[in-house]
Amino acid sequence: MSECNHDCANCQSDCGDRKMTREDFLVKPHETTHVKKIIGVVSGKGGVGKSLVTSALAALSNRRGHATAILDSDITGPSIPKAFGLHERAAGNQQGILPSVTAGGIKTMSVNLLLEDPTAPVVWRGPVIAGAVQQFWKDVLWGDVDFMFIDMPPGTGDVALTVFQSIPLDGIVIVTTPQELVTMIVEKAVNMAKLMEIPVLGLVENMSYVECPDCGKKIELFGPSRAEETARAFGIPNVARMPIDPAVAALIDSGCGDALDCVALYGLMDALEQL
Repeated sequence: MSECNHDCANCQSDCGDRKMTREDFLVKPHETTHVKKIIGVVSGKGGVGKSLVTSALAALSNRRGHATAILDSDITGPSIPKAFGLHERAAGNQQGILPSVTAGGIKTMSVNLLLEDPTAPVVWRGPVIAGAVQQFWKDVLWGDVDFMFIDMPPGTGDVALTVFQSIPLDGIVIVTTPQELVTMIVEKAVNMAKLMEIPVLGLVENMSYVECPDCGKKIELFGPSRAEETARAFGIPNVARMPIDPAVAALIDSGCGDALDCVALYGLMDALEQL
């Protein structure tokens, strides 16, 4: 056995002194899968609109001519199929699982596309859920994709750790709401990203305000926006403020996610295209 030079990154030996890096945990996708950019959409808590932001970014990316995909890693609370009007179960062949495709052409995989009854609860323990997320990455025949958006479940638990470790994320977008309490939740997500050496690319403040249909005045229902302040505090480069918009809710409820056109996200998408 040759003398150790402590260069673990370029060493094939599995010795006791080996220091694991992020690359050691990455799971290879199917040989036919080639994804250029992978963006995780996260938050430290539920109900802030991660699925909405994921859907809106994917629709915008697709509209700009990028081959786009959504991996729905929220196994116990999947909402992407509903948002895009996907009802038929996903198919497969001898090579693997085929993603479902939205009316606009966005490739999609979600646990609800594999269940006989989409309303059936997924009562699985953490390791099984994490394994399903890995399968969505490595066993689905994604093909050539320019942007893949991963809709994450809330929190920093099993699934978030699995995605951060197993999938080669280019960065994450954190979704929040204006309440002061959420600042602490954002900090948890930022700290986890730092721990996993994954860049935070942007902050989206959802439900930032509602615009009066008569006079156009912006009413901040949950108090003054904290987006810019929070972004500065954590060194997040891109900020977007999304209003409460009944028209957007109607599109999601009717399964017309491909038609989403959230102007507030244009700047963030511009930044993602520069990666």
